[in-house]
Amino acid sequence: MAKSAASVLALAGLLGICAAPPAAADYPAPVEGDWTLHDFHFHTGEVMPDLRIHYTTVGNPSGEPVLILHGTAGAGSGFLTANFAGELFGPGQPLDARKYFIILPDAIGSGQSAKPSDGLRMKFPAYDYADLNTAEYRLLTEGLGVKHLRAVVGYSMGGMKTWLWGEQYPDFMDALVPMASTPAEMSGRNWMMRRLLTEAIRSDPEWNNGNYTTVPHGWKIASAMFSTATSGGTQAYYKRAPTREQADKLVEASLASPRIADANDTLYQWSASADFNPANDLEKISASVLAVNSADDERNPPELGLMEPAIRRIRGARYYLIPASAETSGHGTASSARFWKQPFQEFLQAAPHRPAK
Repeated sequence: MAKSAASVLALAGLLGICAAPPAAADYPAPVEGDWTLHDFHFHTGEVMPDLRIHYTTVGNPSGEPVLILHGTAGAGSGFLTANFAGELFGPGQPLDARKYFIILPDAIGSGQSAKPSDGLRMKFPAYDYADLNTAEYRLLTEGLGVKHLRAVVGYSMGGMKTWLWGEQYPDFMDALVPMASTPAEMSGRNWMMRRLLTEAIRSDPEWNNGNYTTVPHGWKIASAMFSTATSGGTQAYYKRAPTREQADKLVEASLASPRIADANDTLYQWSASADFNPANDLEKISASVLAVNSADDERNPPELGLMEPAIRRIRGARYYLIPASAETSGHGTASSARFWKQPFQEFLQAAPHRPAK
């Protein structure tokens, strides 16, 4: 049953106070692999004869499968941190790897999966989030022999993809947990910042239509600005930099950090969200849903009021809003599982098991 924003906020505040600090967990060693998809059709009509998808798994394949989806420019292995895996994958934790088979794919265009920087550069097929889901569905069913998922959990881009998973493959999972995302058309400041980032690459002469030999300088500055503007948390930044001198040090450190990402990969990754809009088909979602956002999320600000009416359109869906504080990090908050693992565990325990179809 959907909750009012006030009741959700009150519950979030209570659980946030009670949450334990992050602690490392003793979970099975991750296993990495690659799977090649043959004759992969993109939404544009382009076809790649062989498309490599990289993935990481934790736990025994005999366990209940859980798919976890990373954010833009991330990788599945990025979840193997004390703040995420250390809070979730250990004995007695919500995704105890003795019980669950945890699958962490690298999306097309990211990590060690096929991407423009492998050699095709701007000749790589344009992809969208539905393409990413299709590739991961084929990885699960063709490569790993998965017939049904206990849950799909996604953060940021992964959260957006989780909404689409519920519409593209409504019978394939028991539960959906989209985080740091909104099931609405890509628009407003969220899209404007993405568009400005990609324009900073395209307009930089050093980019040379994708055939650059040195990292485009304008992109480095735009990337630092994008990161600061769309993630980090207002209170958290102020706590770290309550004076101009301290703020300058953060800026200087950001500009001095090496940019190891590929500009063409970045262009594809952020452009892929252009046609994201699950709003028209929310009623297709039949899995149990727990949506998790943070009150200081710069890309999904709760004051837009988009979540509550969307949640009401999905039978039995619930919405958990993490309150903003100096301890949260805006759009990055949900990457720390301590803020939401208790309601997540309760939700997963209560979500009905559905038969595979």
